[in-house]
Amino acid sequence: MNVVLDTNVLVSALWSPGRRPWEIVNAVLARRFTLCYDFRILEEYERVLRYPKFRFQEWEIRALLEPMVKAGISVVADPLPQIPFSDESDRKFYEVARFCGVPLVTGNLAHFPEEASVMSVARFYEMYMQ
Repeated sequence: MNVVLDTNVLVSALWSPGRRPWEIVNAVLARRFTLCYDFRILEEYERVLRYPKFRFQEWEIRALLEPMVKAGISVVADPLPQIPFSDESDRKFYEVARFCGVPLVTGNLAHFPEEASVMSVARFYEMYMQ
Protein backbone atom coordinates (compact mmCIF):
# COMPACT_ATOMS: atom_id res chain seq x y z
CA MET A 1 0.00 0.00 0.00
CA ASN A 2 1.22 3.49 -0.82
CA VAL A 3 0.99 6.54 1.44
CA VAL A 4 1.94 10.22 1.68
CA LEU A 5 3.31 11.44 5.03
CA ASP A 6 3.09 15.06 6.11
CA THR A 7 6.34 16.41 7.52
CA ASN A 8 4.87 16.67 11.01
CA VAL A 9 4.54 12.87 11.08
CA LEU A 10 8.29 12.52 10.48
CA VAL A 11 9.11 15.11 13.14
CA SER A 12 6.84 13.38 15.65
CA ALA A 13 8.41 10.02 14.81
CA LEU A 14 11.91 11.29 15.53
CA TRP A 15 10.80 13.05 18.70
CA SER A 16 8.91 10.12 20.14
CA PRO A 17 10.20 6.70 19.11
CA GLY A 18 7.76 3.93 19.92
CA ARG A 19 4.63 6.04 19.54
CA ARG A 20 2.17 5.87 16.67
CA PRO A 21 3.95 8.27 14.27
CA TRP A 22 7.14 6.26 14.72
CA GLU A 23 5.30 2.99 14.18
CA ILE A 24 3.88 4.33 10.91
CA VAL A 25 7.28 5.60 9.76
CA ASN A 26 8.87 2.31 10.83
CA ALA A 27 6.29 0.45 8.72
CA VAL A 28 7.36 2.57 5.74
CA LEU A 29 11.02 1.82 6.48
CA ALA A 30 10.15 -1.89 6.70
CA ARG A 31 8.41 -1.57 3.29
CA ARG A 32 4.99 -2.45 4.63
CA PHE A 33 3.92 0.86 3.06
CA THR A 34 5.56 2.74 0.21
CA LEU A 35 6.07 6.49 0.45
CA CYS A 36 4.82 8.61 -2.45
CA TYR A 37 6.57 11.96 -2.78
CA ASP A 38 7.70 14.66 -5.16
CA PHE A 39 10.67 17.02 -5.20
CA ARG A 40 8.71 19.63 -3.19
CA ILE A 41 7.97 17.16 -0.40
CA LEU A 42 11.59 15.99 -0.24
CA GLU A 43 12.78 19.59 -0.08
CA GLU A 44 10.46 20.27 2.85
CA TYR A 45 11.48 17.10 4.68
CA GLU A 46 15.16 18.02 4.31
CA ARG A 47 14.65 21.66 5.33
CA VAL A 48 12.32 21.12 8.28
CA LEU A 49 14.20 18.20 9.81
CA ARG A 50 17.30 20.40 9.88
CA TYR A 51 15.67 23.24 11.83
CA PRO A 52 17.98 23.99 14.76
CA LYS A 53 15.06 23.87 17.21
CA PHE A 54 14.61 20.14 16.55
CA ARG A 55 18.28 19.28 17.14
CA PHE A 56 18.08 16.14 15.03
CA GLN A 57 21.46 14.72 14.13
CA GLU A 58 22.44 14.38 10.49
CA TRP A 59 22.69 10.60 10.84
CA GLU A 60 19.11 10.49 12.17
CA ILE A 61 17.83 12.47 9.21
CA ARG A 62 19.75 10.35 6.70
CA ALA A 63 18.69 7.08 8.36
CA LEU A 64 15.08 8.20 8.10
CA LEU A 65 14.97 9.71 4.63
CA GLU A 66 17.36 7.65 2.51
CA PRO A 67 15.57 4.30 2.76
CA MET A 68 12.11 5.86 2.38
CA VAL A 69 13.17 7.74 -0.74
CA LYS A 70 15.06 4.80 -2.21
CA ALA A 71 12.06 2.47 -1.83
CA GLY A 72 9.49 5.19 -2.49
CA ILE A 73 7.67 6.42 -5.57
CA SER A 74 8.66 9.80 -6.97
CA VAL A 75 5.92 11.52 -8.96
CA VAL A 76 5.12 14.79 -10.68
CA ALA A 77 1.61 15.49 -9.44
CA ASP A 78 -1.01 17.43 -11.28
CA PRO A 79 -1.59 20.85 -9.71
CA LEU A 80 -4.95 21.38 -8.02
CA PRO A 81 -5.20 25.18 -7.88
CA GLN A 82 -8.99 25.19 -7.48
CA ILE A 83 -8.77 23.77 -3.95
CA PRO A 84 -8.15 26.48 -1.33
CA PHE A 85 -5.45 26.07 1.32
CA SER A 86 -4.88 28.37 4.26
CA ASP A 87 -1.23 27.33 4.19
CA GLU A 88 0.03 26.86 0.64
CA SER A 89 2.96 24.78 1.89
CA ASP A 90 0.50 21.94 2.59
CA ARG A 91 -0.84 21.81 -0.97
CA LYS A 92 1.99 19.61 -2.28
CA PHE A 93 1.13 16.75 0.10
CA TYR A 94 -2.51 16.83 -0.94
CA GLU A 95 -1.66 17.02 -4.64
CA VAL A 96 0.67 14.02 -4.45
CA ALA A 97 -1.82 11.99 -2.41
CA ARG A 98 -4.63 12.75 -4.86
CA PHE A 99 -2.40 12.07 -7.88
CA CYS A 100 -1.40 8.69 -6.45
CA GLY A 101 -4.83 7.90 -5.02
CA VAL A 102 -3.41 7.14 -1.58
CA PRO A 103 -4.00 8.20 2.02
CA LEU A 104 -2.36 11.38 3.30
CA VAL A 105 -1.36 11.02 6.94
CA THR A 106 -1.01 14.24 8.91
CA GLY A 107 -0.83 15.49 12.45
CA ASN A 108 -2.95 18.51 11.51
CA LEU A 109 -6.23 17.72 9.75
CA ALA A 110 -7.28 21.38 9.90
CA HIS A 111 -4.72 22.21 7.19
CA PHE A 112 -6.35 19.94 4.60
CA PRO A 113 -9.73 19.48 2.91
CA GLU A 114 -12.12 17.16 4.73
CA GLU A 115 -11.85 13.91 2.81
CA ALA A 116 -11.75 10.28 3.84
CA SER A 117 -8.28 9.91 2.32
CA VAL A 118 -6.83 12.67 4.54
CA MET A 119 -6.21 10.91 7.83
CA SER A 120 -4.93 11.65 11.28
CA VAL A 121 -2.15 9.49 12.61
CA ALA A 122 -4.65 7.82 14.94
CA ARG A 123 -7.12 7.00 12.15
CA PHE A 124 -4.45 5.63 9.81
CA TYR A 125 -3.06 3.55 12.66
CA GLU A 126 -6.49 2.12 13.48
CA MET A 127 -7.29 1.33 9.85
CA TYR A 128 -3.97 -0.07 8.62
CA MET A 129 -1.62 -0.86 11.47
CA GLN A 130 -3.67 -3.20 13.64
